[in-house]
Amino acid sequence: MDLVLMGLPGAGKGTQAEMIIDRYGIPHISTGDMFRAAMKEGTELGMQAKKFMDAGELVPDEVTIGIVRERLAKSDCNKGFLLDGFPRTVPQAEALDNILQEMDRSIDYVIHIDVDRNKLLARLTGRRICRNCGATYHMVFNRPQQDGACDKCGGELYQREDDNEDTVANRLEVNIAQQEPLLEYYSNNGVLQTIDGNRDIGVVFQDVDELIGSLSE
Repeated sequence: MDLVLMGLPGAGKGTQAEMIIDRYGIPHISTGDMFRAAMKEGTELGMQAKKFMDAGELVPDEVTIGIVRERLAKSDCNKGFLLDGFPRTVPQAEALDNILQEMDRSIDYVIHIDVDRNKLLARLTGRRICRNCGATYHMVFNRPQQDGACDKCGGELYQREDDNEDTVANRLEVNIAQQEPLLEYYSNNGVLQTIDGNRDIGVVFQDVDELIGSLSE
């Protein structure tokens, strides 16, 4: 089962990824993990990626795609994989299709965890942190007993600047604009499966599990 997982920040993609790999035993492959592994192994492409990252620059597509090709060729991917964070663009998606075609494989499903924009805003702007002890709360999922005060030490709770609504909204708009062409590409290829991520984590995974399970029927 060769899978790609997609979703906007706050959609719960990471949680679903953990549950998928626990259930099916396939490797969870993220762009960051691939880069770190390639650099640790000292591969030629890993060293190229390091050079760009150390300079604060984006790693070019040809290097990223080369690292993806090397990673998917490893034996732990023989029974499948879950790609997360790649591809990010249509040219990357086309390159991934070409890599898999060389391996006589193809993407089975692109699983898109879709969450309402307003819910994403609530999730992403809800974090509060104690100025005194650093304890973390969430105004939706993990509220303090008393608004504005830490349960542990009574310290003042504050919202980080990059968690404020304007910053988060801008970040979401950038991600939405980046994601739309990719969703269209995979929809046209007939592999896009959209899951309603507005519901409880367990309910969302039931749908994901049913979808992936259908591959082995």
